[in-house]
Amino acid sequence: MANFVIDTNVGICANGRDTHASLRCQLACSDFLETCRTLHITLDNQNLIMSEYEKHFYHKGEPGMGDAFFKYLYHNQHAGDKIQLVEITPINEEKTEFAELPKNQVDPSDRKFLATAVVAKAILVNATDSDWTEQKNLLETLQIEVKQLCPEHSCK
Repeated sequence: MANFVIDTNVGICANGRDTHASLRCQLACSDFLETCRTLHITLDNQNLIMSEYEKHFYHKGEPGMGDAFFKYLYHNQHAGDKIQLVEITPINEEKTEFAELPKNQVDPSDRKFLATAVVAKAILVNATDSDWTEQKNLLETLQIEVKQLCPEHSCK
């Protein structure tokens, strides 16, 4: 079964607040996150992804599907076989560069997702971030597949 690394923008879009995503995109993200309990989700052992999620989602799991997704991960990240923690290696103090990645032009805030996907050989799930389309050559080199939930928003 495939592993998934889920960009924060997917939960933001699923919540339907503070997003420029179309209604169709919001629904696609919400539908995808509704299946999260059946997916194999990968997080980093540095807690960088969860720390970013925590800035955008509510621990109580409401009112949006992104919040429910975060609550599920928060409560299950160390208890079960559906959520995998992989070791990534930050090489700078800001934790925006990683030993697992070559030098690249990916937004520094997105590199933790990419490093995690590389280690786990996971599919990166995106809604509205154009970086993943713009960095197509790098992703091909790293053999990382991107699942675009909202192709209409994946380019600038």
